[in-house]
Formats: sequence, structure tokens, C-alpha cells
Amino acid sequence: MNKIVIIGGSKGIGNAILLQQLENNLVYNISRTAPDISHPNLVHFSIDVLKDALPEIESIDALIYCPGSINLKPILSLTIDDFRNDFEINVIGAVKVIQKYLPALKKGRNPSIVLFSTVAAKLGMPFHASIATAKSGVEGLVKSLGAELAPLIRINAVAPTITETSLSASILRNDRMKENMMERHPMKNYLKSEEVAHMANYLISENAGSISGQVFQMDYGLVSFKL
Repeated sequence: MNKIVIIGGSKGIGNAILLQQLENNLVYNISRTAPDISHPNLVHFSIDVLKDALPEIESIDALIYCPGSINLKPILSLTIDDFRNDFEINVIGAVKVIQKYLPALKKGRNPSIVLFSTVAAKLGMPFHASIATAKSGVEGLVKSLGAELAPLIRINAVAPTITETSLSASILRNDRMKENMMERHPMKNYLKSEEVAHMANYLISENAGSISGQVFQMDYGLVSFKL
């Protein structure tokens, strides 16, 4: 039984990962709110990662940092605080968690880290200046730490297109908007949180033992194809 630490496992993609991991692993969830589930393999800490001290955990086999933001505005409507807040949530929070749990990861079995980026870090998209800037920082962190932590600890990122979660509810708020979003993607679909969770779970598995420092696009062809 592996020990999995999930930051932000109460909602969205983090919750999908948590649910897929619970049956076979001990899962530590760290988030402001508790998941809507109780399980003997689940330990929850109600903590604001950016403000509070992180709990002590002796050894960790996988660390998954899920918090993110969708802050879509024209550049003249974005404030410096918008950029600062997005960077804090997506990059500084991840750095804080990694620094805290690196000693515990070094005690783990085939330890690995998974972070989250976005397709907007690769594909220029209007109104994404703040979040694309922050997520580009995540990708740089993955590349740098992949080299620094080798060969002991692997680190990778998943870069999803729009995913149906509470965070994206305003973008996918009715059937017409969902249909329009499907049409924007060459493969005529967008992501469900369970799909992204499967990728994260693969990346922390022994089957991904050769993979580190990589960013995996899950985009239904949005970045890769021009049809």
C-alpha cells in the first residue's frame, strides 16, 4: 500500500484522483474543505496550503498538487494582484509543498510528483495571460526539478484542456456552451475529471518509471491538430 499525498483532493480533478486511489492506497488529502467521503484509507487535513503550516508526514510515495485557477480577463482588466494570486496558487503553493515533503519523498518507494499545467501554456489563447504565465512557471519547475531530483524522484505535469469541474462551471454553464466547446476541439470533446485522474495515476505508477521532467498535453487535439 503506497502513501499518496494529494493537495486539493476535495473537488474536481483532485477528488477524481483521490477516489481512484483510495481502495488500494493510503491517501492523505490536504485542502481547505474535506472530501464528501469517508474511508479507512483516507486521512484529511483541513489546511490552506498558502497560509497554514503543513502537517508532518513520515514517508510519501507520491505527491500530487492539484490547486489551480481560471482567471480569464483581457490584459487591461487584469491587475497585478491577479497575476500575483495566480502565481501564488499555481507555483508558490507547489514549491512550498515540494520543499516541505522532499525529505519524506526521499524515504518513499519509487517516489514521484505530479503537477498541473494547461494547454494555454503552449497555445496562445485570448484572455489567458495571467494563468498561462503561472502555468508556464509550473512547466519550468517540472523541467528543472526533473533534472535536479534524478534519479531518485520523478516529477511530471499534466496539461489539460478545459475539464468539466466546479472550477470551469461558468465556462460550461449550459448545453450550448458545452457544444461550442466540443466544436473547438478537433476530436469533438472536452475532458472529464476522471480522464485526467487516470493520467495522473499512471504517472505516479511503476509503469511510468522511465518518465520524468515531462509535460503531457490532454487536449483532444486542440494544440496538436489544425483541421
